[in-house]
Amino acid sequence: MKLIRLKHISDKYFHKAWKLYENAFPMEERRLLNDQSYILQNDSYHFDVLIDKDQFIGFILWWDFDTYRYIDHFATVLEQRNKGIGKLILNKFINRDAKSIILEVELPTSKINDRRIQFYERVGFKLNKHHYEIPPIKEDQSPLQLLLMSYPNFISEKDADLFVQKYHPIIFNK
Repeated sequence: MKLIRLKHISDKYFHKAWKLYENAFPMEERRLLNDQSYILQNDSYHFDVLIDKDQFIGFILWWDFDTYRYIDHFATVLEQRNKGIGKLILNKFINRDAKSIILEVELPTSKINDRRIQFYERVGFKLNKHHYEIPPIKEDQSPLQLLLMSYPNFISEKDADLFVQKYHPIIFNK
């Protein structure tokens, strides 16, 4: 299995990855294609597709910041789910360097959200209970309430607030 970093929406595998992105995440958690095209140019942003035997199997979209790596979106194709591939991918990502990792998850208000949180916990992520929200993707939407998960340790509410203040303007182009 290999990772290939995409830098343009015309790159090989982008359209397969984009289709998975649109199917795997609700509209209020996704960028628009024009925004994605723009953000691909940011050196801190990584749009990494996962390829196994020349087949697209998923992606991990992440940011490399001074003190954190932030997983923006992560998904595998339906045929690869529940086979341990996601755990393998995240373990390789964790072992890339010693920076702490942050990701966000939906509130545990449904079975699927609970399962997603439990998956990340099995990999070693910690569920932080601080208030956390992301700005609306579209102007007519409300901010989205989420929770932060972190690896390898919990983060303080102060660190969560600092993450929002320092990195949200970059992540969300505000």
